[in-house]
Amino acid sequence: MKIITTVVSFTLLLFSLSASAKVNVFACEPEWKSLVETLGGQHVKAFSATSAFQDPHYAEARPSLIAKTRQADLLVCTGAELEVGWLPLLLRQSGNASIQQNELGYFLAAEQVDRIEIPIVLDRSQGDVHASGNPHVYWDPYRLLAIARALSERLIRIDSDNIDDYQANFSVFEGMWKKQIKSWETQAAQLRGKKVIVYHTNWSYMMNWLGIEAVGNLEPKPGIPPTSAHLASLLKKVRSTGADYILLANYQDDKGALWLSQKIKVPVINLPFTVGGSDKAIDLVSLYNEVLMTLSTGVQQ
Repeated sequence: MKIITTVVSFTLLLFSLSASAKVNVFACEPEWKSLVETLGGQHVKAFSATSAFQDPHYAEARPSLIAKTRQADLLVCTGAELEVGWLPLLLRQSGNASIQQNELGYFLAAEQVDRIEIPIVLDRSQGDVHASGNPHVYWDPYRLLAIARALSERLIRIDSDNIDDYQANFSVFEGMWKKQIKSWETQAAQLRGKKVIVYHTNWSYMMNWLGIEAVGNLEPKPGIPPTSAHLASLLKKVRSTGADYILLANYQDDKGALWLSQKIKVPVINLPFTVGGSDKAIDLVSLYNEVLMTLSTGVQQ
């Protein structure tokens, strides 16, 4: 009887461990951590390698991140060369065959959708140009929905035992997100045709979606901080084209933007760029809500 009881207890323990097992997800950026948590629910455990207050181009392949990749069942990153300076090293050092390129556990969001600003000619003199196009795809809500669908399908392939939950989670997200898009587009109608100066091209997808025109860039070339000569040239240009505001992500240096703002008398609007970038931006919906509300309020003022 004691042996039977022990076997039954051991079987129940194995069942309990199996039932509580989660898909370990290594996300390169907070937006993908948030999305995979929404789609995976109780079946995933996600970690973000970068924070909302750092430029994901320039993360470091720290030993702690290598340890995280070794434990991952699924890697979710942006791709399009955004993480080219640090992700390849993490993958090499991880020794984790499941998350290597072309494996089931390797998921790049930018590869799920078409991209804008793909350079015709590649030349290092152009600065930090992405050969595969602009990587900041999640700022187009339609592309984000397509990425969510692909990511949900990937979770199902990795963890088919919980297919019903993944399908239900995506269905809820899809319905909610489509309603949000309609609401956002109504709210942001007043932004169409506005002219902005940006620090970097990280807002391009959002501006294309909303019909906002970029008339200047604080960076003389992608990845190159503003210089005095470039700011002087930009000042001359903007005085002829006009501008409604200067747009910054909250991890970007505002020194050049503030100087230009004083010269042309337009406001600097500082926005959270990803989930966690402000107290209100706790997920993708609230991130979009805050950014569009801030833009709309700035235009009204």
